[in-house]
Amino acid sequence: MAAEPAVRFEDVSFSYDGMPVLKGAGFALAPSDLACLVGRSGSGKTTLLRLAHGQLRPNAGRLEVRRPAAMAFQDGRLLPSRTAIENVAYAVRVADLRLGSGEAVLRARAALRDVGLDDRAGAYPRQLSLGQRQRVAVARAVASRPAVLLADEPTASLDAPGADAVLALLRRLARTGTAVLLATCDRELAEFGRRSGGRVLELHGGEVIEESHEGRSRCAAS
Repeated sequence: MAAEPAVRFEDVSFSYDGMPVLKGAGFALAPSDLACLVGRSGSGKTTLLRLAHGQLRPNAGRLEVRRPAAMAFQDGRLLPSRTAIENVAYAVRVADLRLGSGEAVLRARAALRDVGLDDRAGAYPRQLSLGQRQRVAVARAVASRPAVLLADEPTASLDAPGADAVLALLRRLARTGTAVLLATCDRELAEFGRRSGGRVLELHGGEVIEESHEGRSRCAAS
């Protein structure tokens, strides 16, 4: 018997002030899926992630997302008064209130090491570059061990080594059973994801279209 999807959108529509962004979007991700959501700037990729995260509610349709779900924001959204390791450890404790502070710090340190920032664990956000803040945001999302991870342009401000570290981490996370949905404008990144065994979903005209080597087809939640 097939496992229930970790993410399922069924005929989901959403508008901002009467301007439609999603028009009957439908797709499903299984646990361990890694999918790249591509589309031009303004096509609605971030909106779709925010719907999946629960920050927004659809105007129509149905969506189901396995919890806990974590989101790595493009702008980081780090707490300015906490160091990198404190930002990550705090998110870990929020995700699991039963977890002790010592275990949360160990997870945070491991996640920062995975994104190549173990030497910047004691730095405050103002002391980090934009790319470093973005990597801390990814580490924060990963360290909470979510069932679903949503990442908004997680490599946009990174150099090649930093991007490689983040992508390797997301691939490892997917292999452990987390469904990973990565939104990007970068077609090369999407193709890299496909070559790594991932899926490519295109958001076009408010609909989600799955791309394969054979062509494009509209997704249907299953």
